[in-house]
Amino acid sequence: MGQLLLQVGHFNQTEELYNELLEIASDESDIAHIYFHIGLSKWQQDKYQEAVAFYEKELAIIRRTLPQDDPTLAHTYANISAVYNNMGDCTKAIEFYEKSNKIYEISLPTNHPDLAALYNNISEVVYEIGYYSKALCYLENAMTIWRKSLPSTHDNIKTTMNSKDRVRKNL
Repeated sequence: MGQLLLQVGHFNQTEELYNELLEIASDESDIAHIYFHIGLSKWQQDKYQEAVAFYEKELAIIRRTLPQDDPTLAHTYANISAVYNNMGDCTKAIEFYEKSNKIYEISLPTNHPDLAALYNNISEVVYEIGYYSKALCYLENAMTIWRKSLPSTHDNIKTTMNSKDRVRKNL
């Protein structure tokens, strides 16, 4: 229900629902999941500081309850990175993307789509700060994975090719 409310942009109702669930939740995993959704709601409303605060609460629980190489932790780091990127704080975005990347490279197969998506996202941030060679390297890594796991006409492949062309123009 909360995800549906979020998808249609009913942010106040979404947060009311998740706050009610938070009051009755007893399992830390459930609480972390609720913090994730409240953070997502805040992010979609461009309330970036609040989004980071809820993701940090989720992160604190995940760090206590899951192994340090669990992909859930990497996913949370990636969300925090994306919020910092939206805030224009590329340094913090890269810091959290690197944490996410370390975990994904250990815990996921080398051709996993989440790893490709992460490489693509990192490329955007390093491109923004002018590290074009590094951006191209991340895009090439993403493209290698996309080509192994997606049809050649898939939008991710087209988008990555366009991104590579844009980066090459700046080299």
